[in-house]
Amino acid sequence: MGKMGKARMVEVLSKWNFWSRDLEVGILRRDYVDALLKFAKAGKIVSMVGVRRSGKTTLMKQMAKLLMDEGTNRGDLLIVNFEEPEFVGADVGLLQRMYEAYLEIVKPAGKPFVFLDEIQNVDGWERFVRSLNERGEAFVTVSGSSSKLLSGELASVLTGRQIYFEVLPLSFKEFLSFKGMEIREAKDVLLNSLGIKRLFREYMEIGGFPEVVLSEDPDFRTRTLRSYYEDILGRDVVQRFGVRKPDKLKALARFYLTNVSSPVSFRRISGFIQLPTETVRRFSSYLETANLVFFVKRFSWSVKEQENSPRKVYSIDVGLSNAIGFRFRENLGKLAENLLALELRRRRAQHPDLEFFYWKDETQLEVDFVIREGLRVQELLQVCWDPSEEETRRRELRGLVKAMDEFKLHEGLVLTEDFEGEEKVKGKKILYKPVWSWLLAGP
Repeated sequence: MGKMGKARMVEVLSKWNFWSRDLEVGILRRDYVDALLKFAKAGKIVSMVGVRRSGKTTLMKQMAKLLMDEGTNRGDLLIVNFEEPEFVGADVGLLQRMYEAYLEIVKPAGKPFVFLDEIQNVDGWERFVRSLNERGEAFVTVSGSSSKLLSGELASVLTGRQIYFEVLPLSFKEFLSFKGMEIREAKDVLLNSLGIKRLFREYMEIGGFPEVVLSEDPDFRTRTLRSYYEDILGRDVVQRFGVRKPDKLKALARFYLTNVSSPVSFRRISGFIQLPTETVRRFSSYLETANLVFFVKRFSWSVKEQENSPRKVYSIDVGLSNAIGFRFRENLGKLAENLLALELRRRRAQHPDLEFFYWKDETQLEVDFVIREGLRVQELLQVCWDPSEEETRRRELRGLVKAMDEFKLHEGLVLTEDFEGEEKVKGKKILYKPVWSWLLAGP
């Protein structure tokens, strides 16, 4: 990248900024924006991490727009997007010159709010951000699509100064809002229950990427999801980690996305895709760092047993799984389970002492989710999509009742497509609730 002059830098930056015009900020994701702004104004370095195209750039614009609505000058806001083609290959020197050009030409009147988007593309950016923060010179928000980048690597450089937010594709409540249906209280659910059920089926099929949700064209949705998948693999995994066997990595990614909500063992996969177990483990950690998939451990009081047991794999977005070859209609129960895992991940971000696992005993009885807060198991969740299938229901209940005995719980929850009710089994209370209803009841 050649030596870019200050005037040219500001000209390129003006495309992303509100200095001389209003920008489209999309549908407000209020819960995220309010929390992000609270910490940004308090002088913390706000780190937003999430899979590519989950809406981080839009959230930055929404933060900037709300700041302007509260009276911040347009010139006191600087947004830099490092996916911009002219900034490819940027280093910390360019970042410093860009900031100086902004100060010199735009001339902010107050302490600026600086938003640095997809910052992982800039080598050495941590030093720049830390010095701005230490000198109290600017309020800084950064974003990236690599979870390792902004949690592990950054934490050591910015100890105590940063606050970490995970941005996920739309929750079901947000999905409904993007479809024009606001759910604020219990009566909204009752009044709109038919529409909610219809939209839930669509949510299970297309997932929660904002651009996909806002399109009504099935062909566009599928093409967009496939291009996201290629981008995540190509840019956030192959390029970032210098993967020398991209075909094997793609085979592993496809295997995971077509086996969501299933236990996986690195050793078994290694035989299946002809790769050493250690390489499977490494590739899996890359896919998790790029936020394409995540893994849930088996519950055990023994850390060693937890680490050595197979993990269950989940996709960051069910639309991606469906676009990459998952057979939608045959696997509704597995997709529902994946949505629950995503919602639990969302809730964990708000309650850091919440952890979730799956449970399995020596007789292979299983429970989909064990929710633990601190040292105590609080709740068990079991997915049984169609409880009218007697054999399936009996098997799911056997696992649930056994786990309730083990954790001394008197109540268990079975999540279904549409059945609601309760029954007593061996003196224990079993509640049945539709998956969509549980998703909407969250905090």
